[in-house]
Amino acid sequence: MNIELGKKSSKQSASDYGIENATVHWNLDADTLAEISVKQKMGVYSNTGALAVDTGEFTGRSPKDRFIVEDSITKKYVWWGDINIPFDSDKFHQLYTKVIHYFSNKEIYAKNAIACASDKHKLALTVVSEYPWSSLFTHNMFLRPSATEIDTFKSEWTVVNAPGFKADPEVDGTRKHNFAIINFSEKIILIGGTGYTGEIKKGIFSALNFILPYEKNILSMHCSSNVGENGDTALFFGLSGTGKTTLSTDPNRNLIGDDEHGWSKNEVFNFEGGCYAKCIDLFEEKEPDIFHAIKKGAMLENITFNEGTNVPDYTSDAKTQNTRVSYPINYIKNIQNPSTGPEPKNIFFLTCDAFGVLPPISKLTTGQAMYHFISGYTAKVAGTEEGITEPKTTFSACFGAPFMPLHPIIYAEMLGKKMAASEVNVWLVNTGWSGGGYGVGSRIKLKHTRSMISAALEGDLDNVDYQNHPIFGLHMPQNCPNIPTDILNPRNTWSDKVAYDAKANDLAKEFRVNFEPFNSDANEKILEAAPKVIVEG
Repeated sequence: MNIELGKKSSKQSASDYGIENATVHWNLDADTLAEISVKQKMGVYSNTGALAVDTGEFTGRSPKDRFIVEDSITKKYVWWGDINIPFDSDKFHQLYTKVIHYFSNKEIYAKNAIACASDKHKLALTVVSEYPWSSLFTHNMFLRPSATEIDTFKSEWTVVNAPGFKADPEVDGTRKHNFAIINFSEKIILIGGTGYTGEIKKGIFSALNFILPYEKNILSMHCSSNVGENGDTALFFGLSGTGKTTLSTDPNRNLIGDDEHGWSKNEVFNFEGGCYAKCIDLFEEKEPDIFHAIKKGAMLENITFNEGTNVPDYTSDAKTQNTRVSYPINYIKNIQNPSTGPEPKNIFFLTCDAFGVLPPISKLTTGQAMYHFISGYTAKVAGTEEGITEPKTTFSACFGAPFMPLHPIIYAEMLGKKMAASEVNVWLVNTGWSGGGYGVGSRIKLKHTRSMISAALEGDLDNVDYQNHPIFGLHMPQNCPNIPTDILNPRNTWSDKVAYDAKANDLAKEFRVNFEPFNSDANEKILEAAPKVIVEG
């Protein structure tokens, strides 16, 4: 084995992972990885100096090809089903051996990295990649150990990433030629057949979503987080399109992280050292922080250029709607350093309710917070996907079901206990429609949403009067600074009150149907928070 370039600990060797007869480049810097990618014609530089690559066949995750090895650790505790699909242990070892042999006589790229910004809970990783730009992604997205830390680096988890390797489903036990498999006993994530770098990121996230709650009693969360000058941490949960990135970016508050966090006894901490932002329809005026972060060291994925130039066309979805950029978190202004904060004072569940039913802001009881956390509701707007002609409800448990190995009730009960211990406020914020559903009403103004969130953060909603929503039971403030009082109760914004009641009833039914798989495991406090369906007649 020939070790070239970069730096590795004297205690590290590719043979530790079973790799022999390969040229291994250890811990190359971002510039070198980008340069190698360009020289090997795997990427090109954009006009701002960012590397632009195409991830190939897959431009997003493949949830049906993500597996967890079923063994003595996982058999009892993993929430098995369509999301967490079991994989045979013997088949895993057979496939791992094939991938390692595939690396023989190749140039590969190994990167030491750290997940979790908390000093008490750092997880040491080694990511072994077939392609240099996959290693650049690792450099951008995870915490970067210092030279001194690398000298004594002891890796706990390994990611083996081989985009060019294709499995034989009949022999290897996979569904197709691509796969992402987590082995908790061996502490290995094995990825093959796909170049989409998000599989690396979400593989580690999924592992932490098992390790932290199961082993350390830490709540792992799919959310963004920021902190104010007074040390008041806020968390923002929300599915795609709800405004999570936009609303957590605040010039008056420092960003802890934009996607993945842990909540320990006295601390909120970012899992990552970077950001993985969507680029579709990116404009400087709309998202200046992201726009200006796309510079030397950043990596663009699956974008197209304006014809005859190296200027990205962010409006184009010619390759995918899921165009992305990764960059170190310090490319963003107003970051918290280190990426940690005190326990949260406020939590915001963001939903884009395209039916115009939910209030623009409401305060949740502990039971309601647990119920809506498990539900993870938003709505897809008509026209955003082929075949959708009217708004469609979407539910994703814990606002991140594809990455949660444990039963959602476990995460929700941890949230409830932390709420009781810290007296945190939890708010449901509708960034969707008012005055009617999509096509009739209008979307709630962003400036109004920002004002309501600011009011919650500054304590201006602590002592106002509230009224309960008759169906959802949500506690709606009757006044809020800088907000017209008539929009705080959504029913008031509809000209046809009977139509509102009917639509609210319909949405309540969908909530209850979605929650049916959780009813037998939920406690009484959670079940009491379900919306009340009004039976006509």
